[in-house]
Amino acid sequence: MSEDSKVTIQDLTKVFYKKNESVTAIKDVNLHIKEGEFVCIIGPSGCGKTTLLRILAGLEKPSTGEMDIHHSDGSKPLQSMVFQERGVIPWMTVEENVAFGLKMRHLPRKEIKEQTDYFLRKVGLEKFAKLYPKELSGGMKQRVSIARAFANDPEILLMDEPFAALDEQNKFILQEELLNIWQETKKTVLFITHSIDEAMLLSDRILLMSSQPGQIVKEKNIDLPRPRKIEDIRANPELADSFVEIWQHLQTEVQGSRSS
Repeated sequence: MSEDSKVTIQDLTKVFYKKNESVTAIKDVNLHIKEGEFVCIIGPSGCGKTTLLRILAGLEKPSTGEMDIHHSDGSKPLQSMVFQERGVIPWMTVEENVAFGLKMRHLPRKEIKEQTDYFLRKVGLEKFAKLYPKELSGGMKQRVSIARAFANDPEILLMDEPFAALDEQNKFILQEELLNIWQETKKTVLFITHSIDEAMLLSDRILLMSSQPGQIVKEKNIDLPRPRKIEDIRANPELADSFVEIWQHLQTEVQGSRSS
């Protein structure tokens, strides 16, 4: 593993077995992610993006190959994961949800309170700290999930289409809030999305996956300076060309999967 590599994946394959059948979800995936890098993955539906994230989260085991997350601080959790929805614990208040990971690590009460309050402020939820998830909108629930993930201070942050179910206005607001927190914390982030605009706005690098079995077949570096706005993305001629290239890749992979 290179010195600045936070995540290293080598020849990773995952096969699922059901009765007498087998399905290869991802095949021979190779990947290096640097410390502090924000990487987005785009690929057609069913290409194994979520399977890859679940392996990194320790929720699935690879069939073959190797995966390593460099643990630079043994006191920190290895990873936190933000899902598309259902990420909050319904019987806990907003404050208790954000503090959950910190309490599980048995940190001092004062530190838990400071970290929780800080990230509640960062996502604009300090006035809603005592509410329960059933009293929140979808966008607010995702704010809780993001605050909890960052508050737990993991080595890497895994995000599986966290804004996919939100309306455009909430999506833009949360993308901006996510970037603001990331700029401060410089967490290593691996983010799945179906939105090319979102990937260009958020990431340092975009990885393109093939249809099933999923492989990383191409990558695009996004060199636009930060902080970025969606207007900057859409007004940039080079990124406009990249958008078309990524779109054509997705179209090709989807058509190929239907004809196979």
